[in-house]
Amino acid sequence: MNVAEQNIRSEKPLRRAISVSDLENFSPHLLPFTGAWYDLMGMPELKGTWLIWGDSGSGKTRFSLQLAKYLANWRRVAYNSVEEGLSESLRIAFQECGMSEMRRRIVLLDQEPINELIERIKAPKAPKVWFIDSLQYTGMNYLEYKAFRELFNSGRQLILVSHANGRLPEGRTANRIRFDAFVKIRIEGYRAFAMSRYGGTSHYDIWPEGAARYWGEKWVIREQ
Repeated sequence: MNVAEQNIRSEKPLRRAISVSDLENFSPHLLPFTGAWYDLMGMPELKGTWLIWGDSGSGKTRFSLQLAKYLANWRRVAYNSVEEGLSESLRIAFQECGMSEMRRRIVLLDQEPINELIERIKAPKAPKVWFIDSLQYTGMNYLEYKAFRELFNSGRQLILVSHANGRLPEGRTANRIRFDAFVKIRIEGYRAFAMSRYGGTSHYDIWPEGAARYWGEKWVIREQ
């Protein structure tokens, strides 16, 4: 037996091909977003990775918490604060975003490392939506990210928060994840701009008054 034959025999069996009927009968875990959230990213599927990035002070933590609170209407959410951990600034952010309204639907993790997080994700009755803030503090490279991402098949959602370098996520790993993400959200001046595989036609204002001031616009109250 030559090397090529050995390689062929050692390979795992191929997955079954998907038929047109399989695709037509597929029922994804869609999130019924409405209002400003629908305008931002459409009606997204609960699967894979979303990436949020922005400069310090741009509103990305407030946006991430607002999104976590909104998602908690449908699925339990875990928010792993790898960067800040349990801190006064995070307490204030939670308070200002009204997170106590969803206290039974959101759990805060204090700087939990990825290896421990994996075990938590696999646990019975674990939350379905997982925020990691921030990506840079996990120390993951792209290959480690790809292995970790395998946990987030249909029905689970990974949302990574990243530092920014100009208008792009900071670092090689974050930039490669940007291409992999189903939803990409850039934060600037208290305003979120999304590129989503599920649609979306407008930005989302994290702090409407502050966004209007930053962008030189008249402040108009807008349904969130």
